[in-house]
Amino acid sequence: MPTVLTDPHDDRLADYVSLTDVALRRVLEPEGGLYVAESEKVIRRALAAGHRPRSYLMAARWLEDLEDVVAQAEAAGVPVYVGEPDVIEGITGFHLHRGALASMHRPVLPPVAEVVADARRVLVVEDVVDHTNVGAVFRSAAGLGVDAILVTPRCADPLYRRSVRVSMGTVFQVPWTRIDPWPGGVEVLRDLGFTVAALALADDAITLDELAADPPERLALVLGTEGDGLSRRTVAAADVTVTIPMAGGVDSLNVAAAGAVAAWALRLPPS
Repeated sequence: MPTVLTDPHDDRLADYVSLTDVALRRVLEPEGGLYVAESEKVIRRALAAGHRPRSYLMAARWLEDLEDVVAQAEAAGVPVYVGEPDVIEGITGFHLHRGALASMHRPVLPPVAEVVADARRVLVVEDVVDHTNVGAVFRSAAGLGVDAILVTPRCADPLYRRSVRVSMGTVFQVPWTRIDPWPGGVEVLRDLGFTVAALALADDAITLDELAADPPERLALVLGTEGDGLSRRTVAAADVTVTIPMAGGVDSLNVAAAGAVAAWALRLPPS
């Protein structure tokens, strides 16, 4: 049976404490080997991807909707904690209205070569620090047929709660890993048969239309940070620089929007 909790300081809920404190979670989640999944849809996608729960936290009214998940948890000996909304808010720092939270075991990231082994379209996300943007990139990638995503060492964590939520759980759907070192990883991708294209403004850039008209068989497209874009070293290391033609005096798009436009333009026909 689920365990009813009334004390927001209960030690059994340590995984869920101060979920809105970004600095705390950046240390606790990766080093503690956990991440937090929020909402019924996200939790179900994490479970479908084979991720293992450590515990669940939810309001009592969600027990019926998540009856099968709760039954599986009880059969596996995974604790299910139930609390009143004010108790949950006292623990997490926000009002939970999306069904439930799950503390999940963080999976071991696979090597780059394994993630891209069968890929033809890959996005590389360089040093994007906004978790919302990272989640949006994953959601667009999943919807537009990108085969894999690689994130650089300084990129925000795709398994941070906000990234997972914004992605609608597609961080569990699109294969991904970290590529380190970077931009030394450009050479790794080239050795694996990829043409590496930097999405950036440059005098010698070709347009996205030109690239899409005659695309390489295997393409890794690199997206840059929200403010400064791609580093000079990355642009110099890439095989080609690509720009999205713009109108209205606008020189660039938000990184997630740019990634979606490029993924759509370079999408492959259904197999």
